Amino acid sequence: MARWVAGLDGCRGAWAGALIDLDDPARHRCALFPDVAALLDGPERPLVIGIDVPIGLPDRILGGGRSADRAARARLGPGRASVFPMPSRAAVYAPDYEAAKAAARASSDPPFAPSIQGYNIFRYVRAVDGLLRARPELRDRVHEVHPEVAFHALNGGRPLGLPKKGPRARDGLDLRRKLLAAAGLPGALIGLRTRGVPEDDHLDALAALVVARDILTGRAVPLPEAPERDAYGLPVVIWAPAERRDGPETP
Repeated sequence: MARWVAGLDGCRGAWAGALIDLDDPARHRCALFPDVAALLDGPERPLVIGIDVPIGLPDRILGGGRSADRAARARLGPGRASVFPMPSRAAVYAPDYEAAKAAARASSDPPFAPSIQGYNIFRYVRAVDGLLRARPELRDRVHEVHPEVAFHALNGGRPLGLPKKGPRARDGLDLRRKLLAAAGLPGALIGLRTRGVPEDDHLDALAALVVARDILTGRAVPLPEAPERDAYGLPVVIWAPAERRDGPETP
């Protein structure tokens, strides 16, 4: 019997993906997928996918972001909240950035508008939202994650203290690899490289994979604990892996 799980991270208009068979961890692979359906309907047909993209778009946003965004920022702690607040469904589906900002302000209290960085991921959000609404049978297989929330949990609930970009990127990437190894991923999988996938996106996909594994095995933690649902019944929740206490210490 094979129990495949997968992780996906947005990468240059496509998706960096990592898969592993929990019943035979020597069976694993990484690839660049053109869309989420290509992985879902692929030969492994993973039971659970962790994906770094917002799922669940409320019509109105209160308190500075979705309930899942607020819970994830609270988990990461002050000054370390790398979670973009996702605006309303109307803003995500707006035709351009100016329209998205206007729609976001009109549907939030207190009013806020997405940054250009946040707006740039809306195409990924729309693609996954459209897929899950068109194929509701996939909703039990595709779950929202956030890599930095995942790494925070794998580091024993402590801030990593090292970025994955900039002058200290090498140290930050090395720490993330150690955390993935401590979480039980094979070194051969961690060391795989896919043409066209930057190293940080590869490691983020692996973090999403760890969350998918913990969801399947019943150990993952929902943020918030009692998720809401949007008008289409999609859950508004970011999943975190089981917190580890034996991972590498933060430098």
